[in-house]
Amino acid sequence: MVTFARISAAASVLALSAVPASAGEGGAFGWMKGDWYLTVGATGMVAPSFEGSKKYMLSAVPIISLGKAGSETRFSSRNDNISLALIDDGGIRAGLSGKIIFGRDAKDELQGLHDVKWGGEVGGFFEFYPTDWMRARAEVRHGIRSHNGVVADISVDAFHDVTPAIRVSGGPRASFATADYFDAYYGVNAQEAVDSGLSEYKPGGGMRSAGVGGAITWKATDNITASLFGEYARLMGPAADSSIVKERGSRDQLTIGVSTSYRFDFNL
Repeated sequence: MVTFARISAAASVLALSAVPASAGEGGAFGWMKGDWYLTVGATGMVAPSFEGSKKYMLSAVPIISLGKAGSETRFSSRNDNISLALIDDGGIRAGLSGKIIFGRDAKDELQGLHDVKWGGEVGGFFEFYPTDWMRARAEVRHGIRSHNGVVADISVDAFHDVTPAIRVSGGPRASFATADYFDAYYGVNAQEAVDSGLSEYKPGGGMRSAGVGGAITWKATDNITASLFGEYARLMGPAADSSIVKERGSRDQLTIGVSTSYRFDFNL
């Protein structure tokens, strides 16, 4: 049964797509000069209350995206995390990436398990366009505070402009992680097994999930954008084998939502 819990607000996403200039062009902070944009908005979505849960909650997530105008990004997805492009020639982009991780409280179906602290993931990304209507992207990130593992996300999206203002997009997704990640989110030690009633479980590393996602994006004006999106993921490997998922949760993870944002352009 799907239940709707509290409205939760996730922290802002900061996406930087600037390529720093050399120190000779205005000193150490010369790269800050030029045209910038600030995008603000909000996303409302229905998603599992935690990764692996069979219960759902309604979340409200603010959107805050800051970037330096330059080479136009042909495609972007809600799955893209914080990005700082160090290489950007239009067809290939690569650089640094990061993600904010929110804590997980041990309550309800997780009663007796450990809490997961808030933290983040930092690493790099690489994306390219095999055709004019398709983008492939990979991110590899290492956990900070929330977990000590490494996570790799891969996605491929085909996109088509139905009209100059409406774009449809979608494609497959896959995610992998090391044992330290799975232990933080899916592990159950001996004491936790006693306290929670779940079976003890010590995961290894491997594939985390495979799925598909898509979106319909409407560019209402040059500054206002809205979208309707959906994502489905099937938990795999160590995640699917966890007693949290087998005994209390679900391998099927579905997210549906809408978002709207406004872009402000300015100059430094």
